[in-house]
Amino acid sequence: MKCRITIAATGLLAAVMMNTSVINAQDVHFTQFNAAPMTINPAFTGAFQGEWRASAVYRDQWRSVVGASAFKTYAASFDMPVIRDISVDDYLAAGIQLYNDVAGDGNLANFSAMLSVAYHKFLGGDGKKALTVGLQGGYMQKSIDLSKLYFGDEFNEGYWQQGTSNEYPWLNNRVQGYIVNAGIAWSHVINERFSYALGAGVNNINQPLESFSKRQTAKDVGLGMRYTGQLGAIIGINDRFSLRPAVLIQSQATAMEIVAGNEFHYKLGDEYDLPTSFAVFLGGWYRHQDAMMANMGVEWKGFRVGVAYDYNTSELNKASNGNGGFELMLRYIQPSPIDFARKLLYPCARF
Repeated sequence: MKCRITIAATGLLAAVMMNTSVINAQDVHFTQFNAAPMTINPAFTGAFQGEWRASAVYRDQWRSVVGASAFKTYAASFDMPVIRDISVDDYLAAGIQLYNDVAGDGNLANFSAMLSVAYHKFLGGDGKKALTVGLQGGYMQKSIDLSKLYFGDEFNEGYWQQGTSNEYPWLNNRVQGYIVNAGIAWSHVINERFSYALGAGVNNINQPLESFSKRQTAKDVGLGMRYTGQLGAIIGINDRFSLRPAVLIQSQATAMEIVAGNEFHYKLGDEYDLPTSFAVFLGGWYRHQDAMMANMGVEWKGFRVGVAYDYNTSELNKASNGNGGFELMLRYIQPSPIDFARKLLYPCARF
């Protein structure tokens, strides 16, 4: 299989910044979005160079504002090609993505477990162009601890009597359903110094019910479809140093998010031409109307370890003193013996 390219969301800066509204709700939201590629686009399933990939990321957000009630987000995934050389270099990949987010005094939790498949079609016969389509489906559950919430009717003559609220009969403490997502991606290696990739996806196609109120229906509060777009490139300055600009756009209901920036990637040591060579990276990013972010880390023998931090620039800046979110990610890609035979100078793109 000629895995010379990958379908990745590592893109160029947006040419035009669109008018956006700040996203106030916590959805799939990582600064190091390469740590959870299948939450962005199911077409990224199996979009890497190697035998298999495992990834995990942890995010802690708004602790300086809400203390112990801070948003705590976890994601983990595993994917790999399952059927190779279907037609010349084409392959089918499959993977699983787990996601959980907990926030607020009521421990509002958002959990999902998704299965993904993607078909990678290589075009042109030289392994330098690929079109990928992906489909994803799975289970979602949202829950809340009603006993930890405060209701107005629990205050009686100046005293608070927890658990006496009459609101409980109208509320569920858990809602569950199924989600269907789909995506498409295209990638192209122009030459040894430049390659690009782009993709588009639609999440929550079936718009499942997510309200805790027993009085509402899926028609009223069905989870809105989330549209994503990615555009990316790897620009090799020389054999060791490359630029990896990226842009990610997400739109859901009336909210839109744009993340754009660049990662500087430098290989060290005498074996810099091997896919497992030691490398360091440093990135700077901007989330439109929300935060400035930085990430850094190392790559070695298939591992990628990274940390990231957000500096808040939105209206919440006064309350947060600029503090936003902290992230830690770990990824491992099992190298393929074929990759060592080729001694590729450039790895596949971030996803």
